[in-house]
Amino acid sequence: MGPRRGRRIIKNSAAEAEQFRRRAALAFACVVLALGGLAMWYFRLQVWQHDEYATRSEANRIKLQPVVPGRGLIYDRKGRLLADNVPAFRLDVTPREAGDAKQWLPALAKVVALSEEDIKRYEEGRSAARGFKPVTIKLRLTEEEAAAFSVDQWRFPGVELVSYLNRRYLHGDLFGHVIGYVARVDAKDAQVLGEANAAFSHIGKTGLERYYDEALRGRIGYEKIETNVDGRPMGLVGRVPAVTGTDLRLGVDLDLQQAMVYAFGDMDGSAVAIEPSTGEVLGMVSLPGYDPNLFVNGISHADYRALMDNPSRPLFNRNVLGGGPPGSTIKPMVALAGLDSGLRTPEDKVFSTGEFHIPGQRRGYRDAHGGAGWTDLRKSISASVNYYYYKLAYEMGIRTFADYMYKYGFGQPTGIDLAGENAGVVPSPEWKAKRSKENWYPGETVIAGIGQGYWIATALQLAQSTAAIANGGDLRRPHLVAQRRDGFEAPWTPLPQPTPKRITDNAAHLRAVQEGMIATIHGGGTGAAMGRGAPYMMAGKTGTAQKISRKGSASLNPHNLPYHLRHQALFVGYAPADNPKIAVAVVVEHGGYGGSTAAPIARKIFDAWLLGKMPEPPAPSAASRPGAAAAPVTPGSTATPSQAPPAAATPTPEPRR
Repeated sequence: MGPRRGRRIIKNSAAEAEQFRRRAALAFACVVLALGGLAMWYFRLQVWQHDEYATRSEANRIKLQPVVPGRGLIYDRKGRLLADNVPAFRLDVTPREAGDAKQWLPALAKVVALSEEDIKRYEEGRSAARGFKPVTIKLRLTEEEAAAFSVDQWRFPGVELVSYLNRRYLHGDLFGHVIGYVARVDAKDAQVLGEANAAFSHIGKTGLERYYDEALRGRIGYEKIETNVDGRPMGLVGRVPAVTGTDLRLGVDLDLQQAMVYAFGDMDGSAVAIEPSTGEVLGMVSLPGYDPNLFVNGISHADYRALMDNPSRPLFNRNVLGGGPPGSTIKPMVALAGLDSGLRTPEDKVFSTGEFHIPGQRRGYRDAHGGAGWTDLRKSISASVNYYYYKLAYEMGIRTFADYMYKYGFGQPTGIDLAGENAGVVPSPEWKAKRSKENWYPGETVIAGIGQGYWIATALQLAQSTAAIANGGDLRRPHLVAQRRDGFEAPWTPLPQPTPKRITDNAAHLRAVQEGMIATIHGGGTGAAMGRGAPYMMAGKTGTAQKISRKGSASLNPHNLPYHLRHQALFVGYAPADNPKIAVAVVVEHGGYGGSTAAPIARKIFDAWLLGKMPEPPAPSAASRPGAAAAPVTPGSTATPSQAPPAAATPTPEPRR
């Protein structure tokens, strides 16, 4: 066979060209789609989501630094500083940047003194906060500590030295129960403040600092800081200014406040002084007190334990949270109720045998001083005749009695600008049924007439009702803050107060009660001793709230009892009687009789306000007890006030905010 002839390949040019066109078209379509996708993506970035990505880019370049404003200042009625702010340094740690605390904490403790409490608070704050949010590890660094850390700061990434304004109370425990204190923000406080106020390190905890916290703390501002790729600041590019906190001007007078503390000496108790015409609180003390500076940056365990273990309870605000039976200091109000209810006239006389009996009952309700004979309203007040009020309360009935006492401001908060005020208790069948599910007995009505039994009244309520008698019948809301200003250059503006309620519209009835209270002091009554030598007229009522029953021993001398069983001594009054400028309520714990213990204290308070006569400071043993008035802090000093009584107050220079 011959050689095989090779196959001949026949090409189809048209088919190949068609195939090429299809492949080219497919490739072109892919390119077009890819370019279209890129165009859409670019359009989305540049148009649809431009604002979002621009914001993200700006956030990477711009850092918002919060600017915490200075807390509002607090002044007394004469413009003397009571609370201000002083420059200080703290250490903040950003956990995410700082890393494992076990690595850097021991080294930091060698540069800055860190207590176990500092470390514990940091751990708690770190657990509650996000990793990128700064957590304070130490407040109030000394100048030496701040300088030492500045030198070694490069060793501690995420740890920053921050300047801030530290709250300072210039008169220590003299105003502890009035102004209160600020303290470090805890987890619960952080929830209340919210994210917008997260930069605040302190918040008002008690007193005026708590009640007016939102106004005092101001509004946070921000600085926009440009940073480089490493996050280092390059310059300030914008600012939202912070708004400084509102300043407060109290009705309280620094000198009178000090005089009230001196007047008590080494005794525990409480006192309130009110301006009858306005309701402004001129002075308010609860003794013993405490130094609020201890709490600002975290109180030590030892200091807190000392306060809590003190049997006199220095942290307890007796004027707001306390209360007890008003005793005979309630008699002027009961007398007014008898007049307004029509059961008595000022001239009606009751024969006091010294022992009142409910009809049909053998049990007697005794008068400590025995029978007083024929007694009208004025004598019933000045001589404190229990029989008169036993009989009046019984005839009035407990429901009418309670209605009048509510009208006079008892059994309800006074509305003072302090949180947590005790409403007290006006005895009534409804209150007893709710409390103990027991029936009401007529004898309980009888003793309610002399301020005993289930009664609970605070010194604030007693001062408020006494001021109403003094000013002609207006029951005004007691208030500590008289004026405010929003900025140092702004004018002071008065705080609006509610319209006062009327306790009576019968001027003759009110005058009869006032005359009885004047006779208590200037007519040979139970407060006669306090009026001797006074160049002005006073009106008042003494009282004693019993701790134990007098049954079987009507002549029992409370001063001979063990200290914890001694009666409470009380006094309410106002002066001058013909043009009242001040009304007071004084409660002395375990003080015995009101006429011999509480009334002399009230006289010293009157003299201080009306005559400018300061009482003698307490003896050193008394001044050194927990709660003795602390010496004022000199402006410019950052030390905690000592426990020595201050000298006479002088105007204080304007502080740094």
